[in-house]
Amino acid sequence: MPMIIITSVALLIVLWLASEPLLVELRRRRIRREPFPAEWREILRARVPYFRVLPADLQLQLKKHMQVFLAEKTFIGCAGLEVTMEMRVTVAAQACLLLLNRRAGYFRNLRQILIYPGAFIVDRVQTDGNGVLQDQRQVLAGESWTQGQVILSWDDTLDGAAVIDDGRNVVIHEFAHQLDQEKGHANGAPYLSHRSRYKRWAQVLNTEFEKLQAQADSGEPSLFSYYGATNPAEFFAVTSEVFFERPQEMAAHYPELYRELSEFYRVNPLSWS
Repeated sequence: MPMIIITSVALLIVLWLASEPLLVELRRRRIRREPFPAEWREILRARVPYFRVLPADLQLQLKKHMQVFLAEKTFIGCAGLEVTMEMRVTVAAQACLLLLNRRAGYFRNLRQILIYPGAFIVDRVQTDGNGVLQDQRQVLAGESWTQGQVILSWDDTLDGAAVIDDGRNVVIHEFAHQLDQEKGHANGAPYLSHRSRYKRWAQVLNTEFEKLQAQADSGEPSLFSYYGATNPAEFFAVTSEVFFERPQEMAAHYPELYRELSEFYRVNPLSWS
């Protein structure tokens, strides 16, 4: 009898685990069927001009993704900041750009978005070139953690949303990191659609990463922020910003890199303007 009970319990656990993804998708479908709130639409008009350049089908898709995102993610105000619906919608609209036309996992590891009023200070211990530990204080506009948090400066979030063609967007940057971190760590090689794509991805991104490093060392101007020369993970996040905000220049000067990012994100921002 005990063996029968153990077997039955094990079977129930297996059935529950198998049904959980289905239940999640059913819940998300129900959320996506709900009307898009008028208040959110007004916030999009006021704060996210990028929304207006999207084709109608992608506008609808973005709104549906936002509904799920806002239903599932927790927002926390830091340093006395009270999180408003304006903040939630503005962040969600930019983050969900990265989910268009993809099998949306809604940043599956992400649980919380922490928002500071402005740039925030982080104290870290880092090793210098001689192996000596040093305390370093950094002023940041955003950060993405593998533990399931994204931290954002609200001032920088607003600036990134307001100017859609400067190649600088802290939300796109940090949520690109979240995609990269889905495998547990960020190294500039997020999950791709097929194993065969990794070789080409590595060739193209490594070539352009090394080129940016050389430009940063020499002071030569670049379409990309020198911050992208820090490591491959930052390069992926920086080029993601430019891909969405300055696609014409990227496609003209970095066609292979643009092609790789277009295949990854499954959109072509060149066709939006």
